Amino acid sequence: MKDEEMLTLEKFEEASEVVSKVTLETKLVYSDYFSNQTGNKVYLKPENMQFTGAYKVRGAYYKMSTLTEEERSRGLITASAGNHAQGVAYAAKCYGAKATIVMPTTTPLMKVNRTKSYGAEVVLHGDVYDEACAKAYELAEANGYTFIHPFDDLTVATGQGTIAMEIVKELPLVDYILVPIGGGGLATGVSTLAKLLNPKIKVIGVEPAGANCMQESLKNSKVTTLPVVNTIADGTAVKTPGSKLFPYIQKNLDDIITVDDEELVVAFLDMVENHKMIVENSGLLSVAALKHLNVKDKKIVSILSGGNMDVITMSSVVQQGLIFRDRIFTVSVLLPDKPGELHRVSGIIARENGNVIKLEHNQFVSINRNAAVELRITMEAFGTDHKNRIMETLEKEGYKPRLVRTNI
Repeated sequence: MKDEEMLTLEKFEEASEVVSKVTLETKLVYSDYFSNQTGNKVYLKPENMQFTGAYKVRGAYYKMSTLTEEERSRGLITASAGNHAQGVAYAAKCYGAKATIVMPTTTPLMKVNRTKSYGAEVVLHGDVYDEACAKAYELAEANGYTFIHPFDDLTVATGQGTIAMEIVKELPLVDYILVPIGGGGLATGVSTLAKLLNPKIKVIGVEPAGANCMQESLKNSKVTTLPVVNTIADGTAVKTPGSKLFPYIQKNLDDIITVDDEELVVAFLDMVENHKMIVENSGLLSVAALKHLNVKDKKIVSILSGGNMDVITMSSVVQQGLIFRDRIFTVSVLLPDKPGELHRVSGIIARENGNVIKLEHNQFVSINRNAAVELRITMEAFGTDHKNRIMETLEKEGYKPRLVRTNI
């Protein structure tokens, strides 16, 4: 299929029909929490609830439907940090085709195992997506496989854009759609279709600050490769955006917001506590970006692009989120080396409703008997105000509390 035949309303309608065979219905979720925080009506598009845990199955399956029998029979290959891998593996399984997936060596084990569970062969290569992609091209050349690009493919982007069809059908008066950007496939599909359906809809791309390849490309008016990427959002850690997609992004994307990793950590906590949803770091970009939008009383949809996060990463993100929110902190105090001092300090903390979760008692910090014991107390608080109140009370009681880096 020629590129110019793609990204038309007819093709988006065709893709919507095709992908409905393999997608779960991800109805919009109204968020009281984010609406109250931002002064807008915020809705979440939970693609993290898809069968493969991400929106990528849409583009992969639609692409597969457009291939010839001969192309499918040669075997398929792609490169992916995880979600496209699972999408292609699942789509290949539906069509009875063989799939090989090249993934960076840093890919979480859960994503590797899930990809294998759909019957795909996994090759681990390189530290970042771009290195895995180069290897996939090499294997495609050597073995005659049909390569399916994870984002720089207009057919794949058309499949991803079906999300916009669903959003507009469910919320016809949507004002803003926030969409995560890695290489740009999702943003291309969503922004192009949104503008075709209603040119007034604003589509805002969101990138990690440490992997803002599309923002730099738009600034330079040409596809630009970043020298290095550094972000916890592994699904969007891309150095070079799609060159086939770039003209569509230039035409249809209204703006790009960048988000720091720290904001993603806090957004994860917000999603778990307020919506009971697991969303991976890349999927949280559109949530973290909400507070950067300087608008009020608008209907906003944040696309949660995926939820494939391994448990070890999850526990680390939760811990960091609690620390960033001052819900957990560690304080060091020096005590006289005499009985009853530990009891006195714990009484002060108890009166202020601090919950002690860890104590370290070191008698060998000083030879001065009046301040010979260091007590490090890690405790739980309700937030910054509560933490400050505990610190002030310790100060008033004659201690010199010092905050130290928390390491639970």
